[in-house]
Amino acid sequence: MTADQSPRSNLIHSKMQAAHVSQPAIDAFLNAVDRLQEGESGLLPESEIQPVEDVVSYDLLEDVTTDDDGLLDQLAVIKLNGGLGTGMGLSGPKSLLPVRGNDTFLDLIARQMLRLRHETGKRRPVFLLMNSFSTRADSLEHLRQYPELANEDGSLDFIQNKVPKLDPETLAPISWNDDPELEWCPPGHGDLYPSLLGNDRLLDRLLDQGVRYLFVSNADNLGATVDLRLLRHFAESDQSFLMEVAARTEVDRKGGHLARRIRDGRLVLRESAQCPADDIEQFQDISRHGFFNTNNLWIHLEHLREALNKQRGSLSLPLIQNRKTVDPAQPDSPPVLQIESAMGAAIECFGHSGAVLIPRSRFAPVKTTNDLLAVRSDAYETIDDGSVLQLIASRKGQPPIVDLDTAHYKLLDRFDALFPVGPPSLKQCRSLSVQGPVRFDSEVILRGDVTVANNRDEDAPLTSGEYADRTVQL
Repeated sequence: MTADQSPRSNLIHSKMQAAHVSQPAIDAFLNAVDRLQEGESGLLPESEIQPVEDVVSYDLLEDVTTDDDGLLDQLAVIKLNGGLGTGMGLSGPKSLLPVRGNDTFLDLIARQMLRLRHETGKRRPVFLLMNSFSTRADSLEHLRQYPELANEDGSLDFIQNKVPKLDPETLAPISWNDDPELEWCPPGHGDLYPSLLGNDRLLDRLLDQGVRYLFVSNADNLGATVDLRLLRHFAESDQSFLMEVAARTEVDRKGGHLARRIRDGRLVLRESAQCPADDIEQFQDISRHGFFNTNNLWIHLEHLREALNKQRGSLSLPLIQNRKTVDPAQPDSPPVLQIESAMGAAIECFGHSGAVLIPRSRFAPVKTTNDLLAVRSDAYETIDDGSVLQLIASRKGQPPIVDLDTAHYKLLDRFDALFPVGPPSLKQCRSLSVQGPVRFDSEVILRGDVTVANNRDEDAPLTSGEYADRTVQL
């Protein structure tokens, strides 16, 4: 701390230090609070950006050769694994949710890494989970069945940080004696960068081990596998930062998009929370802003260290402000401000960043039971000895659009009860909408666009058979 720090900064510093938060994370958070105090809103209006018209297409990248295998020795893979499956009614790590038979996200990820290491003949690429305190114990226990997954130094993960919730008026850390744990919140996945500095000098250790490139993705994105064509392109481009983007469709219009800042020409990521209310229509115009961030990122570690050194150990990522109550379960509890940052926003922190338009198959996240039904269905298949889950070829990169009634299908136990023998056939289904509690029997085949409706409170069965381009009223 310096002598000119405000009492507010001292309170934040002391609180985070007492909770054993790393110094780089403390510095990054204090930097964000100071910028907020100075009037930075984090908003990025339409007048300050212009659309990105074109990016490099994955389809135009050169095919890999056996010479490219050596790049795997210089690669580290990090999977963001801090989330609990509370949105689906789970109490443990979301990555331990079965997605294909008994296989969880972590099982598929482990097999992917072991298959790559079979190619290199050593414990490379380096593999790490970025866990939270809530996910660490269960995740590491599950991975004990893959002892060869540990790195040469025995490591398998590092812990993301936590930051205090703030009083919206004073920006001082909030106190909540009813449950002190609720005084804290996750800092968003932009915490990757201070975490790389603060976890026993992880960034320096990776570089000392000869690791030059980093691939980061969400653990729940089953399409985000290590791709040698992308790794080779990134290495040869000598870019500092590469973002995998996908073409926006109507279902993506509320998600963050890629743009170019007018004043300096740099690529930027604009999230919905950064969009002024008057610009929402343009934000959601997929014909104007045509590319969205998949959160599959490639980072040149030497360039990252240089940037962190220049910026005194932290990247000044755009602020994302979330206004909530201190206890989310109590709407009348005191209001708080949560400051977050997005990992992909670092694209603007480097002078030489880029983007690649990837096939939709590399973006298959499971955020809701809608997504879960799709990936469990025959619209997807496993390849490479069961380590990779991908859309079947006949889908041509387009997953089925599933819309399940949240009143009945949102929570996993109820979802499983309504699909007691597994999902229906969706390999020829464009869209499925289910209204009300419908219990699917075995051998239900859906084709085209299908709506199934049950207006009663009790479950109604959809009997075995084929349903094509129709509405079924039960």
